[in-house]
Amino acid sequence: MRAIICTKYGEPEVLQLQEVRKPSHKNNELLIKIHATTVHIGDTKIRGFKPGMGMLDLIVKPMMRIMIGFWGPRRKILGMDLAGVVEAVGKDATRFKVGDEVFGSSEMKFGTYAEYICLEENDILSKKPNNMNFHEAAPVTNGGLTALYILKKAEIKEGHKILIYGASGSVGTYAVQLAKYFGAKVTGVCSTVNVEMVKSLGTKSVIDYKQEDFTTNGEHYDIILDAVGKLTHAQCKKSLTKQGIYLNVLRATDALKLKVKDLEYLKAIIEAGQLKSVIDRTYPLEEMVEAHRYVDMGHKKGNVTIKI
Repeated sequence: MRAIICTKYGEPEVLQLQEVRKPSHKNNELLIKIHATTVHIGDTKIRGFKPGMGMLDLIVKPMMRIMIGFWGPRRKILGMDLAGVVEAVGKDATRFKVGDEVFGSSEMKFGTYAEYICLEENDILSKKPNNMNFHEAAPVTNGGLTALYILKKAEIKEGHKILIYGASGSVGTYAVQLAKYFGAKVTGVCSTVNVEMVKSLGTKSVIDYKQEDFTTNGEHYDIILDAVGKLTHAQCKKSLTKQGIYLNVLRATDALKLKVKDLEYLKAIIEAGQLKSVIDRTYPLEEMVEAHRYVDMGHKKGNVTIKI
């Protein structure tokens, strides 16, 4: 099968398209033909070995080397998100059948930058929403589950005022829609070029950060979610209500553990027409280097997907 191999840590050019052996599924596994995967900031940080957490890098980088690999990833095929079709089922697996369209995450097993992957039936997998194509479904397991986790952590309630900084990114676009779904009054913050897109997701208002500094406009929020990890609590403190909370995506997800029940919860919201994926660009597998270059720039709108 065709796969993208990460030969070592570094710039996007370390990613190479190669022919590798097609995996064989075990008794409790599924063989999935992948139709779409994604490139998100987590992928690019792993590829470049750039945790991007400031002073914490002194601790995180040695831990990452132990977990992922010293001079390059031990698991050479990167990628975590997928949407595809079950091609074969192990004799002990009962959750899915051949032909099922599924979406999910391989988590730190990686392996989705390829035509096929084997996953255990109890991994983070669910049947694909019937009103999404493969490219729309694949990003949900990253941006969607992350947004859901953070909003639950914030104990968001109907009537809450929430400001989402970085509302045009992957986590941001899902967070805007989920916050609205939960009954909150949503203010999004993004750049000029993304204002109309963020408005279309259901925000009460949108602030163009190039024209206005939300920390000086006198508004107060029950929740401020920094969906891109560029702010500090000190910067946001005066914009919070007395009991308000600030959550930074880089810190709030430290204990994030993906759950199948949360993926199926999002599936139900999607099929009810309350949540959609914003797709910025789609690249063929052969252009994985270009996809990583684009995501490295830090200006993507919603999600970048890969056609396999």
